[in-house]
Amino acid sequence: MTSTFPNISISTERLVLRPLDEDDVPAMAEMMNDEQVAAWTDVPQPFTEAGARHWITAYAPAERTSGRGLDLAVTEFLTQRLVGVIQLTKTNWHIRATELSYIVAPWARGEGYASEAALATAQWLFGDQKFERIELRTAADNTASQQVAQKIGCISEGVLRNACIAHVRTEDGTWADVRTDFIVWSLLPEDLEGAGEELAGSDGFTSWN
Repeated sequence: MTSTFPNISISTERLVLRPLDEDDVPAMAEMMNDEQVAAWTDVPQPFTEAGARHWITAYAPAERTSGRGLDLAVTEFLTQRLVGVIQLTKTNWHIRATELSYIVAPWARGEGYASEAALATAQWLFGDQKFERIELRTAADNTASQQVAQKIGCISEGVLRNACIAHVRTEDGTWADVRTDFIVWSLLPEDLEGAGEELAGSDGFTSWN
């Protein structure tokens, strides 16, 4: 029997993490067309509202019901504005492990939202869902994402050489693939002690498949 994540909402001091909704389509499309998102993730470029709608209405529900993962909208508590997205993928229910990724909208960066959302998700996974391991993978040159991993208490486990494809702008304005290394991070329940004490600062991106 396949296990699945529940349809849930997670609240923090400033944020609400909830299931994606069709009302998120315009904001998601705008966020995914950002230069930094294009550089560090595999989100198709240009990213259309049709692509956002398919993600929200087809891809995300299929990931959850199949047990593979979970996609959550990250919104500001006061304004309801879409801050970003948290994604759980490659979930292994036997060993209670999953991979965590995050994207933050350009206007919301520098507020510590990625760290706050990732930490809240980790606390929920380890507490309510009884998970034993969370993994993050960051491109070797993506220092902002690495800072988020460090702030929530992740431990760097090593480097996957030449395992990541990032993207750079070419002279004609298109995107070209460039190979780089992945840094692998892990978070265990015992690593969370004290992780929420200092979460101000930067936001970043992990690999987004």
